[in-house]
Amino acid sequence: MVTRPLAQLRERDPGSDEPARAIPRLRAPLSWGMLVALLAVVVLANLGLGAFEVGVDRIVAILLGKVGIDIGVQYSAAEEAVVWAIRLPRLLLAALVGAGLGVSGAALQGVFRNPLADPSLIGVSSGAAFAVALAVLLGLTSAAVFIQPLVAFVGGLIFTLGIYAFSRSAGRVQMATMLLVGIAVNALLASAISFILSLSDDGALRDIVYWILGSLGGSVWEYAITAGPLILIAIAVLIRQTGALNLLTLGDAEARHLGLKVERSQFIIVSAAALATGAGVAVAGVVGFVGLVAPHLVRLVVGPDHRRLIPGSALSGAILVLGADLGARTIVSPAELPLGVVTAVIGGPVFLYLIHRARRSLASAGW
Repeated sequence: MVTRPLAQLRERDPGSDEPARAIPRLRAPLSWGMLVALLAVVVLANLGLGAFEVGVDRIVAILLGKVGIDIGVQYSAAEEAVVWAIRLPRLLLAALVGAGLGVSGAALQGVFRNPLADPSLIGVSSGAAFAVALAVLLGLTSAAVFIQPLVAFVGGLIFTLGIYAFSRSAGRVQMATMLLVGIAVNALLASAISFILSLSDDGALRDIVYWILGSLGGSVWEYAITAGPLILIAIAVLIRQTGALNLLTLGDAEARHLGLKVERSQFIIVSAAALATGAGVAVAGVVGFVGLVAPHLVRLVVGPDHRRLIPGSALSGAILVLGADLGARTIVSPAELPLGVVTAVIGGPVFLYLIHRARRSLASAGW
């Protein structure tokens, strides 16, 4: 039983070098209004822009027409096919993948108490990439359209659970140990993937590299229907763990003293993050930096309290992936850039800035 109200606790922002401070009160609705308005803008842009442009009025008419509402705006069959069958499932998948990665990044930065923590550190992305590379090499993915996402999802979860089990000692998991084990496993899997690539023929090599670079080009309604519920369940679980995340930022010993079952909470948080990331990676490939960047951007708007940071990271992650996917589709239209390349261009400079700020913080502390 937690002995003090959560509002009385003091929290250290994992993305800041400032000392611990009181959890701030809810900020003005303007912050949420900005995020929602920006999300609406990128949604309309993704539906309307591309090699085949569709006006906003016709987009609204098409969507309302699907529920039996006629607003008197005429549109062609081609416009309806582009919006409903091609762009809408891709948009939903991009938003879901981004929301899952953003929430996972925020949760892992809290549980590891490390501003540079990212979903890839727990082995999901590299485990999924290795599983897909092996399946493509063996010719398993040609059996059915759902084989590749299934293999990626299972591979990511298996390696994540393996890293978690390897880090467990005397009934407890040290998050610092898990972080180091994750780095080592990622390096080993990267070598294994390189070995598989060296054995692949041209067709398999293109399939593996295309998937590793990340893409939403093959998005269909079936992918959104399959991955969507898993990502939404994981987000719901992490939202329920926001109180535990606020306590964990105080340190394991302090959280345990306040009545939190630390190991149980850590397992739930890491498992939910792995579920959201695994489902997203399974349908979109490896999309880097979103889980790192989204929480830091939204933390500037809503503050470090996980009760607001987790939902805000879902919105921020969705906005980032939707914006990146729009750029991937339009920058070199009618060709398409890999989604992972665009997110890396966005996330790389932010990552360097975070390293610079952490180094400056250590220097000021005399290290």
